[in-house]
Amino acid sequence: MTTPTLMTTPALLIVVPDALHREFFDAASQQLLRTAAAALGEAAPLRVEDLSAVDDLSKVQVLVTSWGFPRLDAELLDRMPSLALVAHTGASVRPFITDEVFARGIHVTQAGQAMAPAVAEVSLTFTLALLHRVHRMDHAMRRGDDCSNTDVFGPQRELSGSVVTVIGASRTGRAYLSLLSALWARPLLVDPTLTCEDAERLGAELVSLDEGLSRARIVALHAPSLPETRHLIGARELALMPDGAGLVNTARSWLVDEAALLAEVRSGRLDAAIDVFDEEPLPPGSDFRSLPNVLTTPHRAAGTYEGRLRQGRIVAEEIQAWLRGSPLAHAVEPHQLRFIA
Repeated sequence: MTTPTLMTTPALLIVVPDALHREFFDAASQQLLRTAAAALGEAAPLRVEDLSAVDDLSKVQVLVTSWGFPRLDAELLDRMPSLALVAHTGASVRPFITDEVFARGIHVTQAGQAMAPAVAEVSLTFTLALLHRVHRMDHAMRRGDDCSNTDVFGPQRELSGSVVTVIGASRTGRAYLSLLSALWARPLLVDPTLTCEDAERLGAELVSLDEGLSRARIVALHAPSLPETRHLIGARELALMPDGAGLVNTARSWLVDEAALLAEVRSGRLDAAIDVFDEEPLPPGSDFRSLPNVLTTPHRAAGTYEGRLRQGRIVAEEIQAWLRGSPLAHAVEPHQLRFIA
């Protein structure tokens, strides 16, 4: 079925699927968007499921995007000569923002900050589950095992006093660190962009990757997807982790060699809690689904009701700031593009 083409020339164009639009924009945020459209001379913004639904893009000044948006290359930008602001409802703009966008003086903003609290809470949930062996006990109960034999699920540990290594002081990494500190964990931080003083201000001890892996009871990944972080955690790195330690990944599957991780968790030496995978949805036959020492979720760490509304509110408020000529609170600068993930 082909998408019907709209013969219109919107100034404020929202390219967000209907279901996500309802999650992002409550009545207050929608009113802000209508106010913005009125300031641009329109009765209301135009929302479409797909950019191909709009025939004439020549008057688009503000573009609201979501996941899966096409790359804004020179050819597409030529169709939008009036474009001045791209407001992304998600975090990473790398898949579709190009150098040509900045070369044309177009402002870019994103709502990644809204997602950090939810993902940090899931990381903490994963951390607590692995430490307390909740996932293993759940499997044992479902199998009907004799749970009076604690060898079935291994020693349970508390977060207080446990060494937790955080790899990457991203927005989410910092939010996670604040939760760890509040619950009296002993955070280590691996981030080559920070100094020891920076880490101390975040309540953590700055260490090398190898030291962080070898000392940790839990390793939590919060690093960006960069060429140099591809398979940052591979067989060598996993081997450094102590027996019974756990790996938490709510960031990117890019960071982990999945084959190496599967080998470790199949052996039972390490536990893992994972929200992101190389292939999504995770194939039904994946061992990650059935192993008793693995906890999985379907890439939904950021999908809270509150977080989605924060994303929409950030976008609506950024558009209002742009209209006033005020600085954008969540602007993406050209030099930051490779780090926004």
